[in-house]
Formats: sequence, structure tokens, C-alpha cells
Amino acid sequence: MKKIALVSHGCAKNLVDSELILGILSEQGFELTLNEDETDIVIVNTCSFICDAERESISTILELVDKGKKVIVTGCLAQKHPDELKKEIPEIVAVVGATDFLKIAEVIKNIDNNFVSEVSKQPNYVYPEKVERMQITMGASSYIKIADGCNYRCGYCIIPFLRGDYHSRKMEDIIEEAKKLVKRGVTEIVLIAQDTTGYGIDIYNKPMLSELLEELNKIEGLGWIRIMYAYPTTMSDKLINTITKLDKVVKYIDIPLQHSHPEMLKLMNRPAFDYRPMIEKIRKQIPNVSIRTTFIVGYPGETEEHVEHLAEFIKDMKFDRVGIFEYSREKGTASYSMPNRVPKKIAHQRYKRLMEIQQKISLERNKSFIGKIIPCIIEAYSDDGEVVARSEYDAPEVDGVVTIRTDKRVIPGDIEMVKIVDATEYDLVGKL
Repeated sequence: MKKIALVSHGCAKNLVDSELILGILSEQGFELTLNEDETDIVIVNTCSFICDAERESISTILELVDKGKKVIVTGCLAQKHPDELKKEIPEIVAVVGATDFLKIAEVIKNIDNNFVSEVSKQPNYVYPEKVERMQITMGASSYIKIADGCNYRCGYCIIPFLRGDYHSRKMEDIIEEAKKLVKRGVTEIVLIAQDTTGYGIDIYNKPMLSELLEELNKIEGLGWIRIMYAYPTTMSDKLINTITKLDKVVKYIDIPLQHSHPEMLKLMNRPAFDYRPMIEKIRKQIPNVSIRTTFIVGYPGETEEHVEHLAEFIKDMKFDRVGIFEYSREKGTASYSMPNRVPKKIAHQRYKRLMEIQQKISLERNKSFIGKIIPCIIEAYSDDGEVVARSEYDAPEVDGVVTIRTDKRVIPGDIEMVKIVDATEYDLVGKL
């Protein structure tokens, strides 16, 4: 049987798809590797959310083609540009759409014949429950995809056109997967979707994230449950109360707001209301909560007045974690043909200005932890012998870490009480 390598780009949701692809191929008897030098056949699971992500994926494809590899392109870029990819890089042996990866084994069996294209014109993501994920990242944390696709049509976002409408998984399937992960040694489960707070609305006729959290909280041996990608209008009182009362649900809210000015939110086709009362309510009801959000600058129609509004909003709200993104113009989105485009140079200046504001807030916030003892999950040992950990207030891969100097032997996955002794803008230093 052929040996297959896989290279995964993009977000955590894409990572889960890569693990599903490996699971499918393992069931079919293929030998698998994450080292492309060990085989002639390489699958590249691509990202296409913004231009930079596309460039990174294309760079990987070209590099592999130059090495003489048989490259199969899957994921969002394959869904977005199936014909263009083959035209521009004729050495590609197959293209598989973002929601068509169940066909990947059959595609590989036929790549020695002719170019193979399996890309649905109308993508429709349905999670393959019978497939056993083969985890790429084994450690303290693991992602669980509770839904995919999206029913919203934000002006800058291509995802609904690449993944289709929102599809939730059944609660019992998610719980079963969580139990399996815990048996393998996973301590923290991170729930992901294009919109986690909308979970269940398509199959149960109402949002069911609170009920899902209640069930996950019962799993013996599970340490933390983290929720990513909440949506402003579905951040309900019920959900806030559930997060507050469940001991395993970390007090961390990731809620991408994208802007603060109502005019910009309308242009983005986002919920256009004052977010301050919602943020204040979350902070009031969830003691010591950490709030992460993201904003976009340089969107068509954005003026200096809009940016000033956003700057003041960031200063006032003092978010614990903030990601700022420069607008990326994507074909197929509502914003692609909008007038009053903002020059890239100005968008970058706005990005730098807002990041400088947030860095000061982050440093002040991190310094407030000095002298405190907080629970941290052990992730790994660094090359110089330091322990790398993460507090409950930081999500894996996107937020900060806690570096610990200790003679005590610790095990990845364990949750230890750590005294914080120093801080930078993004990271903490602790001791055991």
C-alpha cells in the first residue's frame, strides 16, 4: 500500500479535517507520515481565509512540486480555485474540495492514471462520525469540532461559500469523542466551529451549547473545557450562567466583534449594536473572566472617525486578548466590489496604532498576575529545560504561555498551581 504524507495549513477547524483525512487513509490501510521527504505522494490541506494564507498554501504546493512530489490539494483553496490551481500548477495530480475529503482514498488510488478533481459545486459539510481521527497534535489539549459551515454572511468572509450552511453534530457523538480523547490522556477540550454559540440550532431547533457543556462537564478525568468563536447575538444569559457555574468550563470568552462603530458593523453585515453592555454583563457575571476578541481595520468605507471610535472602545473595554487584522479583499465576498477602499498603507498604520494600544493594556493586565497563584496546564519542556505551561485565561496556539523554572518533575497534561513572578505583554513567568 502507498505511503502518504500530509501537510496541514490554516485554523484549528482545518487541523481537525486533516486528522479526519489521516483517519480515513489509516482505515484504508495506507502508511502515513507527516514528513514529506519520506514519500512521493503528499496531501496539502490548504487555507484560503485571507490572501496571506493562500500565499502560504501555494508556496508549500510549489515547493513540493519542485521536489517532484505527486501533490494532492484539498481544503479551502481547492474549493475556491479548483480550475485555476490545475491551470497555474499543472503538476498537481488531484484537487479535492473542502467538504469532499471522504473521497480522498479513492482519489489516491487513481492518481497514477489521470488528473482527478473531486470538488462539489455546492459544498455541504457533514462531519463523518464513523471516521476515527488520527491526532497530529498529541498533548494536553485537543480540539473538538462541534459544527461546521455558517449561516451568516459577513461582508468580508468567504467561509460559507467554501463550507456551506451550518451543520451541527449530534450531542451524543461529541460526548463520545470527548470521552475517547480523555482516555488517551487529553486534559483540555477546545470546542470549535465557525460559530460555537449557534450549536444545535439546525438539528434541535434552538441553541444547545449550554446543554452540551453540562454533559461534557460530567466527564470524569477531563480538566478543562474551552469555547472558541462565540457570536455576539447568541451570547445569551443562559450561556453566561452555564459558563459561570460549571467548574470545568474555563472562565474565558472568545467573541470576535470585528469593529465597534455601528456604521462599520452594518457595512460588514455584522450585528450593529453597542457591545459595551454585553461585555460589562459578562464581566459582572463571570468573576475573573478573560475576554478575547478580534477586530478588522481597513474595511471598505472605514474612516478615521471609525478608527478613533474603535481605539476608544479598546481603551475603555480593556480586553484581555485582542487580535487585529488588516482587511483582505476576497473574491466572492460582498465587500469585494464595495467602493471607498482603504489603501493598504493606511490600513497597516491603523493596525499598528491599535496594536500599540492593546500591548499597553496586555502588559498592565499581565503584571496584575504577579504574586498570584493560578492554575496552569503543563504543555511541554522547552529546549533549555524550562517548563512551558498555559493558564486557563489563554487558549492554545493563539494566546500567551507561562514559562516555569522548577526542579519538580511535571507531566504534560497535568494542571498545577503556579505562582506568577514576572510578566511581558503576552506571556507570564512562574515558579512551582
